[in-house]
Amino acid sequence: MTAHSDAVSIAWFRDASPYIEAHRGRTLVLALPGDLLASARLVTLTQDLTLLGRLGMRLVLCFGLRAQLDATLTGSGGGSRIVDGRRVTDDDALDAVITAAGHARVELEARFSIGLPNTPMAGSSLPVSSGNFVAARPFGVHGGVDFEHTGSVREVRIAALRRLLDAGHLVLVPPLGHSLTGEIFNLTVDEVAERIAVSLGADKLVWFVDRLPVDRAGRAIRQASAARLAADAALTGDDGRLADVVTRACRASRAGVERVHLLEWDAPDTLLRELFTRDGSGTMVTAERWDHVRDAVIDDVGGIIELISPLQESGALATRSREQLELDIERFVVSERDGAIIACAALHLHRTPDGAAAAAEIACVATHPDYRGEGRADALLALLEERAREAGATRALLLSTRAGHWFVERGYVETTPDALPHAHRAHYSRQRNSKVYEKTPLR
Repeated sequence: MTAHSDAVSIAWFRDASPYIEAHRGRTLVLALPGDLLASARLVTLTQDLTLLGRLGMRLVLCFGLRAQLDATLTGSGGGSRIVDGRRVTDDDALDAVITAAGHARVELEARFSIGLPNTPMAGSSLPVSSGNFVAARPFGVHGGVDFEHTGSVREVRIAALRRLLDAGHLVLVPPLGHSLTGEIFNLTVDEVAERIAVSLGADKLVWFVDRLPVDRAGRAIRQASAARLAADAALTGDDGRLADVVTRACRASRAGVERVHLLEWDAPDTLLRELFTRDGSGTMVTAERWDHVRDAVIDDVGGIIELISPLQESGALATRSREQLELDIERFVVSERDGAIIACAALHLHRTPDGAAAAAEIACVATHPDYRGEGRADALLALLEERAREAGATRALLLSTRAGHWFVERGYVETTPDALPHAHRAHYSRQRNSKVYEKTPLR
């Protein structure tokens, strides 16, 4: 490994450190499709899950077997039929499910038992358990089709699951359920994972899918509220599973799962990148918008300084000391994403001697380079203009050295320093030679 790659790895580790602490003690439920179990990706995934267990995460691993059953069940018999995303499970198919589930469980237990020196699994001590955690009932007859031994989740035995998680076990859950009369039913991994995550009140639910959902323009959706994902995801022509997963992801999010993640199962290192980097690697679903606009508080000063320092050094923004920012913090609004300040702006109301708002000055409009062009500065500007109008100001002013065209596109007109309120005009820096822009009337 070169010195450069060492430095990159160390920088990544430093950036990940806040997430390590944030994830400690959190419950993560994962839904693995059969394709992943049968692929070489399983090796690195089990290594990553072992790492997460060592870092204190509580792990429930649900797995599917469709790929394995498709390979076993041939011909056109009932055992190979898929109707509306569910397999019609006859006697032969049920036997195949039970056999495949046993093989998968043993394979996963073996993977988590590897502890060779000089490997990522060296010294691993992550215990693995499974059991009859899912009570099921028959799925029944739908559209004239008898699904036979196919079932749906009736209940999750949460107390037993929690005892194992509290003891530090990784819990394996196959796509099988048991009825009160002792029958065995074939379930879908997606239903099992959703019901377990909601019943546990899991902090995170991860689905591994063939591809990420896209919007109407064909762009991958990286983060969205449940409402936006349901409205924007373009799923026409999908084979059915992704549409079902999106529906379940939105439902789980609304039911209290804090964050739901959709990851491409064949993408390298996708789980760790999703959990330990700010932008992740897949689609994240929350009940509300992930990044949001709010009033700044004193604890945001450090984040604002980090955001605006490069712009101050380049001369794009006037220099503000930490002390000045602390004094002015109540004038700022910020856009926060996953705990990081990625955009900010400030509003100062110039008042007449009788206290009326004479003019509004908008300042320190800045967006992190990685998030420009996504409307955050527009949202902050619109919010401050609305507050200025509510305060009685009829015009807004701002100074800029380089972004004048951006403000002109939003209704501002270049004017002279004489348009500034008298108190500000006295402190206008001729050396910076900032251009003055005005928007009047505010509407």
